[in-house]
Amino acid sequence: MSEQKYGAGIWHFATYVDRYATDGYGPPRTLIEMIDLAGQVDDLSVVDINYPFADSSLSLDTVAAALERNKLSVIGITPEIYTRQFAQGAFTNPDAGIRRLANELVNDAANVVRRFGADYVKLWPGQDGWDYPFQVDHKKLWQRSMDGVGELASQNPDLKFVIEYKPREPRVHMSYDSVARTLLGIEKIGLPNVGILLDFGHSLFGGESPADAAQLAIDHGRLFGMDVNDNLRGWDDDMIAGSVHPIELFEFFYTLRKNKWEGVWQLDQFPFREDSVGAANSAIGFLKTIERGLDKLDFDAMQAAQDRHDAVAALKLAREALFTSG
Repeated sequence: MSEQKYGAGIWHFATYVDRYATDGYGPPRTLIEMIDLAGQVDDLSVVDINYPFADSSLSLDTVAAALERNKLSVIGITPEIYTRQFAQGAFTNPDAGIRRLANELVNDAANVVRRFGADYVKLWPGQDGWDYPFQVDHKKLWQRSMDGVGELASQNPDLKFVIEYKPREPRVHMSYDSVARTLLGIEKIGLPNVGILLDFGHSLFGGESPADAAQLAIDHGRLFGMDVNDNLRGWDDDMIAGSVHPIELFEFFYTLRKNKWEGVWQLDQFPFREDSVGAANSAIGFLKTIERGLDKLDFDAMQAAQDRHDAVAALKLAREALFTSG
């Protein structure tokens, strides 16, 4: 029996709004209600939780009790350094007081990581970047991007910090926009506890090959986490994993297996109109199909085909492993 763990961002079970349905696509949900929904998903055992909690009166003990009741553990804590408060940036804000506030918020989140025995603090600095030509001093902005992460990693050497890069949103251009640029920043920071969380959909959206991005991060020893979803490449749609790019998703996990990378297979999906439990079960069901496909795949034959750059033979091997039964 497989020992693979499956996880999800707790926001998968939230109520979503957009510019048109500003009151949401369902009734508001508390964090405890979201945890209880996550507990209904088959084979889901791990969650990533946003911090601070929307309900400021909610205690860590209450959250811990809900997690235990649903047999869930925490893989990461995601500090909300991307909200309106940080509209001009978190680590790169021109106001030193706001930069300090971001540091304090992430340090608070680090203590929550310790409380729950999680693996990492996840940094998604969505407001760090720029929107217009001439808006920023690029040298200063990039230095502050690195300094902000480096300071936190130095303050918490016992914890891992993972950077989730993305080309854009909410800023028109994010500082950490690609695997290559993020790796350059991490190497410049020069600390062992800073790595990448590779979001499959962000990589697609950025015009990357997720498998190639994963290999690059692994080669630098910096792939600390990953999550999956899908999109149409024009936006970060956060659709059900495998619904649009099943072959590329298979290649992504093939790359992880080939490199003996082990970790949680985590969902980062936004089921606006879909049942959240059903959407999670659908994705995990397909991830199990991928896992079975990897078990069937002839890795030696695949390597031989790749050594010849034989696309026809390689795709035949991949399709037969993924899509045929038995």
